[in-house]
Amino acid sequence: MFTTPVSLLERIREAPVGDAWGKFVDLYSPLLFHWANRLGLTEHDVADLVQEVFTILVAQMPQFAYKPEGSFRAWLKTVLLNAWRKQLARRAMQRTASDAELNTLADTDPRLELEEAEYRQYLIARALALMQQEFEPSTWKACWEFVVNGRPAHEVAAELGLSLNAVYLAKSRVLRRLRADLNGLLD
Repeated sequence: MFTTPVSLLERIREAPVGDAWGKFVDLYSPLLFHWANRLGLTEHDVADLVQEVFTILVAQMPQFAYKPEGSFRAWLKTVLLNAWRKQLARRAMQRTASDAELNTLADTDPRLELEEAEYRQYLIARALALMQQEFEPSTWKACWEFVVNGRPAHEVAAELGLSLNAVYLAKSRVLRRLRADLNGLLD
């Protein structure tokens, strides 16, 4: 019997160890590295910042409560920016820089602006790439050809040797799983 998995955020909150964290890290590491690289940091500093963000997330996710009217992406970006600002503050104190330098940091940095469409496209593509191995190749290909490539269902069915109903079921299974995995992650 197929049951819809609980949202990834819920699984992390309820069980802070296990494969849910692995999936979350696989899904969000490239995005966090992308955002951190936009800050113009060295490769070493980018890696340190992303590691610090995940350390913060491990501590904060068990108490995190997703609100449908909120934005998980905005919250995640805020965590990254706050960690970046703390790094800057630590460096400033080490250099004995003036407080004026810290006060000039903008609340948002234009280098971090990420269009909603770009974020959604990235997250969906990454989730699909991670999900692909969890489906039979024929199920995956039927869904991909029908949904992504926009081919008629009867054409896909004939090419793959499936019934028309099997193509529609493949689409339904893959998209249902995608919606479940991304529940609460897309704003």
